[in-house]
Amino acid sequence: MYQDDIGKRSEKVKNVVERGAVKKFAEAIGDLNPIYWDEETGKRSRYGRNIAPPTFPRVFDYGVIEGLKLPPKGLIHGEQRFRYERPLFVGEELYCYAEVKDYYEKQSSMGQLGFLIIANNGEDTNGNLLFTSTSTIIINEAVRKAMSV
Repeated sequence: MYQDDIGKRSEKVKNVVERGAVKKFAEAIGDLNPIYWDEETGKRSRYGRNIAPPTFPRVFDYGVIEGLKLPPKGLIHGEQRFRYERPLFVGEELYCYAEVKDYYEKQSSMGQLGFLIIANNGEDTNGNLLFTSTSTIIINEAVRKAMSV
């Protein structure tokens, strides 16, 4: 179903790790560690500045993968992993993009399931990879049938 999309990727999109957005995100997830929002705490930290929470990349814009057509409803979020080279610093600019890494199918008691693996990547302004967030999207048989109509 999505085998032909493996390797496709979006154009890079500029994002900024904004202080206000980091503070709101930390509050929303219930993580009130001052390393995320208090400037004095950030200066005294081993990083010398504030950092973003580990799951903050969920709010970034990764662009659109041309030709990748996902249904507007019925998808299941199966898994998500984050891998970092270093923390994200408040105030820094990043360039983010998405890439289709894999697609495979498995038979289950509920019918044929599709597993679409998408990697969301963030690079610094020099093109160095800072993080990868890998998501597994599960497409159940009912959604698969509706898509083929």
